[in-house]
Amino acid sequence: MTDSILSERRGAVAWLTLNRPQIHNAFDDALIAALTEALAQADADPAVRAVVLSGNGSCFSAGADLNWMRGMASASEQENREDSLRLARLMRNLQFLSKPTVARVNGAAYGGGVGLVACCDIAIGVDTAKFALSEVKLGLVPAVISPYVIAAIGLREARRLFITGEVFDAATAARIGLLHAAVPASELNESIERQLYLLAKAGPQAQREAKQLALRIGGADLAQAERIDAANAELIARLRISEEGQHGLGAFLDKRAPAWVGGSTA
Repeated sequence: MTDSILSERRGAVAWLTLNRPQIHNAFDDALIAALTEALAQADADPAVRAVVLSGNGSCFSAGADLNWMRGMASASEQENREDSLRLARLMRNLQFLSKPTVARVNGAAYGGGVGLVACCDIAIGVDTAKFALSEVKLGLVPAVISPYVIAAIGLREARRLFITGEVFDAATAARIGLLHAAVPASELNESIERQLYLLAKAGPQAQREAKQLALRIGGADLAQAERIDAANAELIARLRISEEGQHGLGAFLDKRAPAWVGGSTA
């Protein structure tokens, strides 16, 4: 596996670790491709009973890498669409993976990092973790991850967090359903092992069917998800090249406030 993803087998569990700690495990196209491939390998391996997803260092994932964002800011609408579709495929594959998935949220998760947490079947995080869906501050929206985040936290909470872009803590993440539990860092590994112990006691075929049952009854359908992803990729591509999106991305990359801060509407 590439350096951006560490893949380790511990018994019947595949541990996948985002491995860009120097930039808070931020996404770029290489990491997206590597994680997509690692998930496919785990899904295809009959010896793997569960997948744990975590981050190396103090953060789970800070979302988009700055250099990647800089490239997308100058890319065409078609290039942005294709880029968004690759991220959408990653999220969709994680959501519909046939094996149980556990997010070991070792620290902050922003943007796409929140999407990864939302796509996992079980999410346990440290009680000091911070979360945000701050795309609106850049003149953008959390389009690709929106179906999974809304499914995890509900429409009402999503509406608030999507439009404010505010940072929220682990206690709030647990209250709204993004995390199943927020625990002290000293108890994180024990809490993950407890979940893996419970998962190991279930029949693997029944477990696969149970997961698909929950998704199906909850309204999550793979074909529909592909259609939604295509529409959301169109949306984010359009917004990235829009006047407001270009201004917001430029302000963020230049570390200055966008013109709309303070009441103006550039």
